[in-house]
Amino acid sequence: MADKNDTIFGQIIRGEMPADKVYEDDDVLAFKDINPAAPVHILVIPKKYIVNLFDADEEDTELLGKLLQAARKVAIEQGLEDDGFRLVVNNGAGVGQTVHHIHLHILGGRSFAWPPG
Repeated sequence: MADKNDTIFGQIIRGEMPADKVYEDDDVLAFKDINPAAPVHILVIPKKYIVNLFDADEEDTELLGKLLQAARKVAIEQGLEDDGFRLVVNNGAGVGQTVHHIHLHILGGRSFAWPPG
C-alpha cells in the first residue's frame, strides 16, 4: 500500500478538492457522488488510506465497522429507512473500482434489480 493518498478522495480528505459532505467524524467521511447512479448516491470513505479490501489488515477491522455504521447513519438521514438502500463495494479495477481508495456506495431512492451488473 502506498504511503501517500494521491487519489481524488485523498484530495477531498485534505480539503484540496470540494465535496458535498453529508457526514464526517474523526475516521470517516461521506459525500454525494458527482455522477449519481440513483436519486441518493453517497460515497462513504475512511480517512485512512486503504486501497481496497485486499489491503485491509486486522488492525483495520474496527475502521471497516465504522464505515458500515456511518453508512447506516447516512441512510437514515437521507430517509432510506422505509424503502431500503443498496450498499456496494467495488474491490478492484476489474469490477469497477475507479478510485483506488476503499469506499462504499450508498444507493437509494429507486428500485434495483438482482443480480446487479
